Amino acid sequence: MSATAKAGLPDPRRWKALVFISLAQLMVVLDSTIVNIALPSAQHDLGISDANKQWVITAYALAFGGLLLFGGRIADLWGRKRTFVTGLTGFALASAIGGVAGNEAMLLGSRAAQGAFGALLAPAALSLLAVTFTDAKERAKAFGVFGAIAGGGGAVGLLLGGVLTEYLNWRWTFFANIPFAVIAALGAYFVIREPAEGRNRSPLDIPGVVLSTLGLVSLVYGFTRAETAGWSAASTIGLFVAAVVLLAAFGLVESKVRTPLLPMRVVTDRNRGGTYLSLGLAIIGLFGVFLFLTYYLQVVQGYSAIRTGFAFLPMVTAFVVGSTQIGARLVNRLPARALMAPGFALAAVAMLLLTRLGVGSSYPGVILPGLVLLGLGMGTAFMPAMSLATTGVQPRDAGVASAMVNTSQQVGGAIGTALLNTIAASATTGYLATHAAGAGGAKLLQARSLVHGYTHAIWWAVAIEAVAALIALTFVTAGRPSTVRVASSTDTDATSEPDQASVPVVLH
Repeated sequence: MSATAKAGLPDPRRWKALVFISLAQLMVVLDSTIVNIALPSAQHDLGISDANKQWVITAYALAFGGLLLFGGRIADLWGRKRTFVTGLTGFALASAIGGVAGNEAMLLGSRAAQGAFGALLAPAALSLLAVTFTDAKERAKAFGVFGAIAGGGGAVGLLLGGVLTEYLNWRWTFFANIPFAVIAALGAYFVIREPAEGRNRSPLDIPGVVLSTLGLVSLVYGFTRAETAGWSAASTIGLFVAAVVLLAAFGLVESKVRTPLLPMRVVTDRNRGGTYLSLGLAIIGLFGVFLFLTYYLQVVQGYSAIRTGFAFLPMVTAFVVGSTQIGARLVNRLPARALMAPGFALAAVAMLLLTRLGVGSSYPGVILPGLVLLGLGMGTAFMPAMSLATTGVQPRDAGVASAMVNTSQQVGGAIGTALLNTIAASATTGYLATHAAGAGGAKLLQARSLVHGYTHAIWWAVAIEAVAALIALTFVTAGRPSTVRVASSTDTDATSEPDQASVPVVLH
């Protein structure tokens, strides 16, 4: 351990570390959307059937969502830096295999491997941030940057995917990850210094690993199946039943074993539990709007992939402003809920504006205001939410607490895509059944029915964002942080099981 760490002083290289942690996070977030744009080209080149094309997305989502808690525990056990570099290396290799894939199996295998290594990388990145920045003001700035990337990077992925696919080819959506991973891994190796006392060397909870992984995979896949097979399909119902049984068994096991994969103290804390729940709900609405606006701009308005990506840039800019200039500046002056609740409420207002979409709606008049308000609201809320989700946890729990943040986002994204898409499809079908083609003919009727479906689903997103705001307002009771530091081994014995009252966080 360095003399600086022993003296309890901040790591002088912490801001350089933030650069490489943020770069890795950007790579993971970009990959959640960049491949979507390239999927039609990849499907054509590799002869992937329509029935199997969803697995290019699903293989990644299942591996990533199912292994997140395991990845967070591995970070606590191995050390965050080692896990971070391992995740980056594996992600780069999986991306290279995807880029050179010559058949369907090779591509799907690479996507599953990306998800698995992403499940190592994502919790390690956030927990490194949590244990590196312990001063309240610096932590606010660092989480402002990280929150902006976590929330806005998906829209950037749409733009980058369109550019790479149109001007190069779909394989470059995989190859683009490699320089990100190499630079971040080298930077992490030489710059990041992790507090050695923060590791959790307790034996791995194997039953917890198996039950949580199978339960989360069943849950995520259940929503994926609902989107394609319908909510009443036997396979969909079976997956949801399995998810409930497995996750209930997981909770029971975790309350009994001595060294649980997910210590109950992490999620039963009122502030963290409220943060995980409100953040997951907010992501449901955000992913739904991403989905419908992408369809609306390309299918109804006839935008190209690149133009669609550029259309989302104002939202990304607003997200960065909300996270770094509003959230980060006010988080030490106001309670977290005074930023989270209004932020989610502003996102609901933005979505309310987007319910006015029509077949010929103006981008500057209707879409742009909604996107800007959505970015400002979500950016303002994301920053304190991501910081609060890891504030007050002991260093040995930082990895699994960070994994819970990613799990709420991943499950929220799966729910948002499947639930809102199903609602939109049903509304579209109903509109077609009750309206006859008018003067504009069948093509105009089809466009109107699609827009009706999108706006109907966006109304649901409005309600979901409103519920997220209400949960943040009522559950998150933490006051304004004047000093925040992460507990170290000098505060509590590494083998003890202290409650939250023993965590040295001062709140006013």
